[in-house]
Amino acid sequence: MFYFDPLYIIISLPALLLGFWAQLKVKSAFSKYSKVRSWSGMSGAEVARRILDSSGLYNVEVQPVRGFLSDYYDPGKKVLRLDSETYRSPSIAAAGIAAHEAGHALQDQQGYLALQVRSAMVPTVQFGSWLGPIIFLVGFFMRGTVGTSIAWLGVGLFAATALFAIVTLPVELNASHRAKELLVNKGIISIQDKQGVDIVLDAAALTYVAAAIQAISTLLYYVLLLTGSSRRR
Repeated sequence: MFYFDPLYIIISLPALLLGFWAQLKVKSAFSKYSKVRSWSGMSGAEVARRILDSSGLYNVEVQPVRGFLSDYYDPGKKVLRLDSETYRSPSIAAAGIAAHEAGHALQDQQGYLALQVRSAMVPTVQFGSWLGPIIFLVGFFMRGTVGTSIAWLGVGLFAATALFAIVTLPVELNASHRAKELLVNKGIISIQDKQGVDIVLDAAALTYVAAAIQAISTLLYYVLLLTGSSRRR
């Protein structure tokens, strides 16, 4: 069966294992440092507001949102959303996450190229991430010249997802780097607190690395299937 192809396991298993490990690290780090109060005792919402205001971003709203670790910055609406726990918590984990999302707002303010590219790709990725694999499967099982062409179209659509994951890496790493510096420079956390912030944000960064590797490995699998089937014909 296609879904149990050993080639898929060989190519994708390392990325899947890395992703699983990364998720465990994030949950472990967040669970530990969400119970440790930061030096300043500021809530996540207050941390974000302090960083935004000090950078002149008074127009960016900070809003609570439901969902565990559902924090994100919306560059289109200029809204920074923190999950309800992070929003109100005075913990080291909340400070790190809030500062990270504020880092995205600063990227937006400064015209950070990778963020602009990622934002421009969102509509295509939302379309291609689910439709690409479907089109690929339809074309692959049709066989023949027409089927192969359709399958390659699906590969092309899914390739946008892999590219998006790659572009996301510098965006997220840069935001974390900004967060670590801002938290210390603005007196929000102590040097001792920074160790916890580093652990939380580095664990989160690993999830993006795993996502990029998984997207690339899936794309490689599609390409190998098509090129292999072409050679057999």
